[in-house]
Amino acid sequence: MTHSRITRRAALTGAAALPLAAGLTATTGPARAAAEMKGMAIAPYHRFKLGAFDVTALLAGTRTVEEPQSIFGMNVSSEEFAEVSDQSYLPVDKAQFFFTPTIVNTGSELILFDTGLNPQGITGALEAAGYSPDQVDTVVITHMHGDHIGGLMDETGPTFANARYLTGSAEHNHWAAAENETFDAKVKPLNDKIDFLEDGGNVASGITAVLAPGHTPGHMAYMLESDGAQLMLIADLANHPVWSLAYPDWEVRFDMDKAMAAQSRRNVLGMLAADKVPMIGYHMPWPAIGYVETRDDGFRYVPSSYQLLME
Repeated sequence: MTHSRITRRAALTGAAALPLAAGLTATTGPARAAAEMKGMAIAPYHRFKLGAFDVTALLAGTRTVEEPQSIFGMNVSSEEFAEVSDQSYLPVDKAQFFFTPTIVNTGSELILFDTGLNPQGITGALEAAGYSPDQVDTVVITHMHGDHIGGLMDETGPTFANARYLTGSAEHNHWAAAENETFDAKVKPLNDKIDFLEDGGNVASGITAVLAPGHTPGHMAYMLESDGAQLMLIADLANHPVWSLAYPDWEVRFDMDKAMAAQSRRNVLGMLAADKVPMIGYHMPWPAIGYVETRDDGFRYVPSSYQLLME
């Protein structure tokens, strides 16, 4: 019996010739590459189950920011910043910011956490997710920076006409005395509808406020728990997976008390890592959902894949 043998080189040569042969025999016709270029696109919502809750991350906006070390790692050298960035395949000349409010349907109440930069961004994301602003029962503000309160109102009035509002008392008191233009325009007109929370206070059954100050004086995170499943909304506790979360002692320009913010990162992220609790970070890369593990003297961000998508 005669055995034929095809060498690896011959097989590869034959395979390489296939597209050319196919092109020679194909019917000629007009090119189909005339479709318009679409550019970058990101789905505006991401929904999953947490016990009996529906949790929906909402992309209310995204933008590119130049010179990220003017914001993150202000207390480290440009050489260290570049080395850490290179290890994570990150450019050092720009960063992409994401703005991620979260809406939680408990089955009896629709609760929105933060409102993005403006009414158009948050209402657009809500509507893409199948909700309307007038369905929102409660708006929770984690802290009073403009990218969290910007969607509360426009010149015609409140965005969420039927909602009550919750926020930390220390946070509200600070900004009420600060003569801040955005607070005065977006929050002050709603003062008679606002109720206040302290550390450990309940938004609803299964949703608890966790004081994590430093970014602002009364900055709050929120722990969600339903049917034994947990997830924390960390708001602006850590604003970047590498330059803030992985290196909790790196200073962030927007942290009002930088030492306290670093300590809050260590406390909360350490708890999340120890208990393997997932999180949504307001500025984390979309869809902003992941886990934390300890690494050296800091942490590592582990993006969620399908863990929260299984029924």
